[in-house]
Amino acid sequence: MSNIGPYDERVKNFSWTIAEKELGYKPGDVINIGWYCTDRICEQGKGSKVALHWEGHTGVEKTYTYNDIRLASNTIGAFLRGLGVKDGERVCLFMDKIPELYLGFLGILKIGAIAQPLFSAFGDESLFVRLSNAETSAVITQKKHAPKVRKILEKLPHIRHIIIVDHDGVAPLKDREVAFSLQKSVPVEHLDIHPTKAESASVLHYTSGTTGMPKGVQHVHYSLISQYLTAKWALDLREDDIYWCTADPGWVTGTSYGIIAPFAIGVTQCVLDAGFSAEAWYKWIEKRRVTMWYSAPTAIRSLMKAGDEIVKKFDLSSLRHLASVGEPLNSEAVVWSQKVFGMPFYDTYWQTETGSIVIGNYPGMEVRPGSMGKPFPGITGTVLDPVKSEPYAAHGRIGLVALKFDWPSRMRTYWNNEEAFQKKFRNGWYITGDRSKIDKDGYFWFAGRDDDIINTAGHLVSPFEVESALLEHPAVAESAVVSKPDPINLEVVKAFVTLKPGFTASKDLDLEIMNFIRKKLSPLAMPQEIEFVPSLPKTRSGKIMRRILHAKEWGEEIGDTSTLEND
Repeated sequence: MSNIGPYDERVKNFSWTIAEKELGYKPGDVINIGWYCTDRICEQGKGSKVALHWEGHTGVEKTYTYNDIRLASNTIGAFLRGLGVKDGERVCLFMDKIPELYLGFLGILKIGAIAQPLFSAFGDESLFVRLSNAETSAVITQKKHAPKVRKILEKLPHIRHIIIVDHDGVAPLKDREVAFSLQKSVPVEHLDIHPTKAESASVLHYTSGTTGMPKGVQHVHYSLISQYLTAKWALDLREDDIYWCTADPGWVTGTSYGIIAPFAIGVTQCVLDAGFSAEAWYKWIEKRRVTMWYSAPTAIRSLMKAGDEIVKKFDLSSLRHLASVGEPLNSEAVVWSQKVFGMPFYDTYWQTETGSIVIGNYPGMEVRPGSMGKPFPGITGTVLDPVKSEPYAAHGRIGLVALKFDWPSRMRTYWNNEEAFQKKFRNGWYITGDRSKIDKDGYFWFAGRDDDIINTAGHLVSPFEVESALLEHPAVAESAVVSKPDPINLEVVKAFVTLKPGFTASKDLDLEIMNFIRKKLSPLAMPQEIEFVPSLPKTRSGKIMRRILHAKEWGEEIGDTSTLEND
């Protein structure tokens, strides 16, 4: 039986108190995500249940019970307290998908500090922007990533500690560095959990803006309520599931549904810290007998490309529910998964800012391939007229996806940027930045982004951030970054560059610029192509018209060019 029941009934009788009651929370109580994900499960008598199966890229395996993750998160929390880390301070997690990332996240929350997960592939420049903005106090990292932190440390006076979790004890520690080994530490049986309340800050996730630097999305401990219930109803997560969320906790899916929700429900989850290949993924599902699989459209399209025959080599009969997140799931992928797995991928829609699923396809509901689905019970969603900022009276018109801003996991603000936060609202509606239409039955159909953000393989890339890095190269005079179509990632980054006098476009210069950018940004933000141009389209006021470059790449109508300086 599904967790959700008939969709219309759930909507009619919905209240977030359903989750509060199941979690044993009453308004005004202490609510600490770290405690709810570990100690609470142990107090229910499930301490010996496996919480996490982990396997690294070298084949090393580790297994943790709920009591193990309770003790490990206590131990990390106690270590941070011993260093003087206080509640409200930001602690960055800058690691690969190793166990310390998952356990450290919970330990940080237990002491009331704010977890700041960052994608381990970030270059030093991307890292600096985010650590500087957050005024981060401590960074937990690995020796392989420590050099990036060292490179920018002089410019980050707020960082008091760089904690290296795999220090070999041989190489000398550098300025502000301290070694920590979970395996060698004495497990801490009891940790005084910081008495965080519903509105206490919990997680600071960074997302990209369109015309400015990345913004820190601030979430609170009460977000647990949404994350717990959406995982049960939209992902159909059950206590006896073997769950695999492929997302990296450097991104919000990897924390909301890769740490918080599954551990709060008490499921056994699997983490594979290895590169993508169809064979490796299918082998993992077979080996771990995965029942619920939450992945991304880019990965699904890559599996499609690998073909149908390889699927037959593995026993994937354990799978009972599949879901997708991060970018639009094309209808072909839904039809394909029904053919090869005997079930569709259920698309889910949400953002870093929403903290949990807000629109989706749910078990027991008809899946319409290509549709985002319907608003989660308790969420009021609509499509606004971009001009009047009012809901359309008729169905089928493309407009702005808008939500009533009243669910538990919504962001509370952008870190130190309340002005940008307030700009997300029109007429009392939260504007997601996406466009959609709604059919007569209430299904949402994605139409595109409403800004210049590039969604490559489910990761949002700010053109501004890439352009800023390009401009640091001595040959680059101006740059403009847009998306271009890609069969696997839907869209990838393309850069248009004008050169300074004395420089000539060439393959060697192209490669030199690429290598320059590679050291500054994550691989996902790397331009897949650089096109050297004599000039960039601009308005008479000097603003670069990205939309014209975007339209050319996508074969779209260029539209009104009356404001161009050279028109």
